[in-house]
This record gives sequence, C-alpha cells and structure tokens, in this order.
Amino acid sequence: MVERVVVDTDVISFVFKGHRRAADYSNDLDGKQIVVSFMTVAELKRWALEKRWGAIRIAKLDQQLRQVIVYPVDLSLCQKWAEVVVEAKDKGRPISAQDAWIAATALQENLPLVTNNSKDFAGISALTVISHE
Repeated sequence: MVERVVVDTDVISFVFKGHRRAADYSNDLDGKQIVVSFMTVAELKRWALEKRWGAIRIAKLDQQLRQVIVYPVDLSLCQKWAEVVVEAKDKGRPISAQDAWIAATALQENLPLVTNNSKDFAGISALTVISHE
C-alpha cells in the first residue's frame, strides 16, 4: 500500500506553481499518495478567482487536483474539526477555521500533515507535522 500524507494548502501551492520551495518537500511527497482537505481545494479556487486566473491556468489547476485525493466533509470530520478548534483554544493557540479543517483531515485519517506553517498547528497535540520552513 502506498503511504499517504495530508498536504497543507501552502505546500500544495508550491508544488502546483513549481515554486523553488517545492523542492524542500520533495522527499516528503515523492512516491506518496497526496491527500488534501476539501478546504485546501476551496482556498486554491478562491486564489484563482482573486488573482483573476485565465481559463488555461484554471484548467491546469483542475488537472493537478485530479491527481490527488480530495478528502470530503462528513459528520465524523465535523466532530474532529470541533475537537481541533476547542483543543487549540484551550491551549491558548487559536486556530483558523481553514487550518482546523486541514488538521482534522490529517487526524481523521491518522496521517502526517506536510506544511510550511507549523506554528499554525502548534496547539494540536496528536497531530504529526512535517515542515521545512
């Protein structure tokens, strides 16, 4: 079975754009099945709209998204999201709704999270974070 990792929006964006920072994460992603939260897809789509991407660039993004597993929302994930938000708040490290969905996805599947913003997830004790920031 192929190892899977959840990839945060920042890192998947590096990969999609061919950003120089993508190389920092190549060992963490190569040969692995990439999972992204539905929230990551929403953030990428928002960026495309905000930056006024053209049809060709949006089609390229969609093609790249078809190569990853997009983790959907369900009642169980909603429960995990609530737990993440409360834990982070209780620890004095509030987490954004977007980051909480991504963390919940990793926790729900017991997968490591590859991110370039580890501080955003510092309040979540059970989360395994891989970062090269």
